[in-house]
Amino acid sequence: MTAREGDVVNDQSWHTRWLLVVALAVQFMVALDVSVVNVALPDMRGDLGFTPQGLLWVVNAYALAFGGLLMLGGRLADLLGSRRILTAGLVLFGVASLAGGLARSPGGLIAARAVQGIGAAALAPVAFALIALAFPAGPARSRALGLWGMAGAAGGAVGVLAGGVLTDAAGWRAVMLVNVPIVGFALVGAVRSGLRGESPRTDGRLDVAGALLATVGTTLLVLGLVRTSTDGWGSAPTLGTLGAAVLLLAVFVVVELRARTPLLRPGLLKARPVLTANLFCLLLSSGQFAAFYFVSLYMQQVLDYGPTAAGVAFLPFTAGVLTGSVVATRTVAALGTGRLLALGGFLAALGLAGFAATARADGGFLYSILGPSLVCSLGIGMCFVPLGTAATTDVTPEETGMASGLLNSARQVGGSLGLAVLVTVAARVTGGGDRPADLAAGYAAAFWVCAGLLAVAALVALVLLPGRGRTAPETASETAPATGPGTAYVTARETGPEIAQETAPVAAPDSVSETVPVAGPENSQKNSRGAVDPAGSRSTQG
Repeated sequence: MTAREGDVVNDQSWHTRWLLVVALAVQFMVALDVSVVNVALPDMRGDLGFTPQGLLWVVNAYALAFGGLLMLGGRLADLLGSRRILTAGLVLFGVASLAGGLARSPGGLIAARAVQGIGAAALAPVAFALIALAFPAGPARSRALGLWGMAGAAGGAVGVLAGGVLTDAAGWRAVMLVNVPIVGFALVGAVRSGLRGESPRTDGRLDVAGALLATVGTTLLVLGLVRTSTDGWGSAPTLGTLGAAVLLLAVFVVVELRARTPLLRPGLLKARPVLTANLFCLLLSSGQFAAFYFVSLYMQQVLDYGPTAAGVAFLPFTAGVLTGSVVATRTVAALGTGRLLALGGFLAALGLAGFAATARADGGFLYSILGPSLVCSLGIGMCFVPLGTAATTDVTPEETGMASGLLNSARQVGGSLGLAVLVTVAARVTGGGDRPADLAAGYAAAFWVCAGLLAVAALVALVLLPGRGRTAPETASETAPATGPGTAYVTARETGPEIAQETAPVAAPDSVSETVPVAGPENSQKNSRGAVDPAGSRSTQG
């Protein structure tokens, strides 16, 4: 996704606005899709006859395809042009959504979800380049980045609410079909924006060996982390999958060091802003996705909220993200990327510590949910603009797809890893207990670890990007992270002992949450009293 030669945008303000609308629509859709499927899982099981294990693949098929193909999607955009990859991603996503809504068998729905993941892997690293094409580096692009974060927050919040409403009113198929008109709108908007593409570049070659190694290695890594929910960390399947992933990714590094046109140029991470952005994104996703997974469980399993009430309770978080994005847009020039990232990270950590300190069996909305949500979301919202700026500082226009694919992969792996580890932490604290007090204690422990991860992320920004630094990249294009708040939204529903639940993800955005997703999302297993046992609960962004 680059403003490379051959991608041309009409300079008229009308076309520029349409280009921004397309980018925001894609961000909104990806964040929406991560969260809207959650509540429909039980109905999918009942209608199509899923087994408990098979239902997991409605979630995992999307997460694996999305996580495994992100780097390839970004590099293809560099080589073939953002317009072609954007169009292909939208068509794939739309066709897969239609097929999923019409599916008559478990296999058909799982296949549709996998193709959705492929489409999302093309859209996530490409869509933000539309903003780079339309807005020069500086205040205009910062404002667009703020809108990008807001779109992810809105998509996630609407998805949480719409999932329950659509499922109750029109059935589970509606949560798949809702993407179709959004895809149609984005395709029409792309035409009206004036974005055109010429012939593919003849001087660029795809690193086939690197693409295969990165795709298979990243997919196995996500799969290994997903497996910890059912097989445990020490099982042969988990260890074998993770070991194979590490081996393939190590070979990938060796291949990239020798490749003439690498999928990921190793020297890219020598740029301190790029390195900082990826480390920050990894830590942010590890803490953020897991935290909101446990917030959802806390509301529904300890405070006894229903899915719709939990969705409404997440709306203040959306408002906080919107406010944080506006604050970041107005202060990035004065504070610089490093200081703004650190400030956002510390505020998010403070909010997560608030969740930890107030997560009790007798907690209430005002002090256990509302207060911590506003502080945490304000901090997270402040991170999107500087994170997008840092991720492409000192990156050439021809490698912005590469940089965005790397950042999205950091988000996906970070979310999966954080969820896998923190579910284990919560399970150890609860000790298998199912009383509200036991569950609250487990969730509180997970929140404390999440707060620690965000605090470490803030320290990373302070150490690696000291001082004001540059507030805008020097290259012709810039990308934003697919770590939109929408990917952090999650719902858990009373579904019986073996029903899976999906969490964030993916995207976004920022969000494109991602919102996600995804994680890629996963499952939560209920005990006999209907409370979620953290040992069997998992989710990945996607």
